[in-house]
Amino acid sequence: MTKPQIAEIIQNALATLAIEVPPIQIEATKDKKHGDYACNVALMLAKPLGKNPRDVAKMIVDAIPSTPLIQKIEIAGPGFINFFLTNDAIFNVIHRIIFAKENFGRCDIGKNKKIHIEFVSANPNGPLHVGHGRHAAFGAVVSDLLATIGYDVHREYYVNDAGRQMDIVTTSTWLRYLELQHEKIIFPANAYRGSYVIDMAKQLIEKYGEKFLTSTDKIFTDLPKDEPEGGDKETYIDALIIRAKALLGEKNYREIFDVVLSFILKDIREDLSEFGVEYQQWFSERAFTESDVVQKNIAVLKEKGLTYVEDGALWFRATQFGDEKDRVLQRSNGVYTYFANDFAYHMHKFERGFDCAIDVFGADHHGYIPRMRAGLLAHGIAADKLVFLLGQFVTLYRNGVQVQMSTRSGSFVTLRELREEVGNDAARFFYVMRRCEQHIDFDLDLAKSKTNENPVFYIQYAHARICSVFRQLLDKNLSFDMENGLKHLTLLQEPEELQLTQTLSHYEDVIRNAGMQYEPHILTNYLRDLATDFHSYYNKQQFIVEENTLRDARLTLILATRQVLQNGLKLLGVNAPQSM
Repeated sequence: MTKPQIAEIIQNALATLAIEVPPIQIEATKDKKHGDYACNVALMLAKPLGKNPRDVAKMIVDAIPSTPLIQKIEIAGPGFINFFLTNDAIFNVIHRIIFAKENFGRCDIGKNKKIHIEFVSANPNGPLHVGHGRHAAFGAVVSDLLATIGYDVHREYYVNDAGRQMDIVTTSTWLRYLELQHEKIIFPANAYRGSYVIDMAKQLIEKYGEKFLTSTDKIFTDLPKDEPEGGDKETYIDALIIRAKALLGEKNYREIFDVVLSFILKDIREDLSEFGVEYQQWFSERAFTESDVVQKNIAVLKEKGLTYVEDGALWFRATQFGDEKDRVLQRSNGVYTYFANDFAYHMHKFERGFDCAIDVFGADHHGYIPRMRAGLLAHGIAADKLVFLLGQFVTLYRNGVQVQMSTRSGSFVTLRELREEVGNDAARFFYVMRRCEQHIDFDLDLAKSKTNENPVFYIQYAHARICSVFRQLLDKNLSFDMENGLKHLTLLQEPEELQLTQTLSHYEDVIRNAGMQYEPHILTNYLRDLATDFHSYYNKQQFIVEENTLRDARLTLILATRQVLQNGLKLLGVNAPQSM
């Protein structure tokens, strides 16, 4: 019997009493002296009904018809209703797991509502680093959890293939190209320095030869000072980008740009695919902004009187919708701002028919939230239709020492390097075993260890142990009659058997809660608890006993356990090995 079934029993009882049904909370009890489940509905109804909570509880209990699944119902403390289940109800979950198999845990609570989830969306200016890896794992697991509980999920990567960062990496690649052609270059302080930039420069030479050669005198004459000479590195790199575009011309610059974009995007796609992360759509910012969607969005705001002009710039009256200040849509030079583009993109999500949009962003996007919600409110879209999940930073530790990283200098640990060191399974699991708003201290040594302290190893080992039991059964030429085991589950009366069964019965609630709350760590914690219960059972009891019926019952229980471990690990993108 599950929490929703208990809730339905209470709802039916309240209906017979003509009492309006409040949100009903059912909790699994920690102490079996208080039954299997407890409900506080009587305490919630006491004040509106003007009655003592225990009297309300008695009314509800008296209205609940008898059922072979409930052994008894008690009223405890100030008015809690405690449910004690029969053995048939307790072991019913084993039947449901065995017959549902990989579908156990699925439900239709989402009613096929369409959810758009955007995650990673890293600028294509270099390889994915370990921070991007967290967003990838988290977004993928949240997506799969939502799909499991009945939502129609669309996974999207917004390719930031326009704007300043792409210009910086393009110009950086061109300068490396010139270096490889024996030009003397003083590399800018704010340029990208990773080895991948040199790889892209080599690709330029292979494809275009000397086509983009330019003398350094033409490039660096009359530029402002760079940071090492006492200037501003931002001003210098911007001036250098303008110079590169002028010297190369639009066509040549675009050819270099496209080589850079193709190289990096291919690497990102492969990296994510190898990490088990797939998307329904890769959405191009450049194609989007070259269309008329941004202009149309602004036109609607103008029609509503929600814009004004100041100092030659076009502003959106964001403060009318809860933002701390108004936002510029179009600069005085006619260029649309990042806000205007992002605002239009988010509107476009809802114009495509999605009921809800989820953004998985970095912790530095706090200020982004009120301005995007203000934009949606201006178009009549409720603020809660746009959900932001902000992931905190990841710090790597090796041998107890923090690994230093710097993206621009190129001295960072890539997602691919992390995966090669600890494996996909450990990376996926470690990334999601904390709330997204919590900082992650990623212990590389722990992730690689084959000890019980490593949660991934501990859970996978439980699955492998179960597989080994069935191999031993074959080695001993013994049979397993699952149908007989299902008929005699009530033979399982050892404390470890009852505890394991109880934990299995929580899986469906875990999946619902993890999905609805966007918190994959609920599932990782559960799987660790389930593994603990199994290992305890394994260490204290024999499964392959002489008595056939008891053996069948115990093997059926661990078969169900294996299935739940498989289902949970699959949702996390983690393998369930048969041997370790």
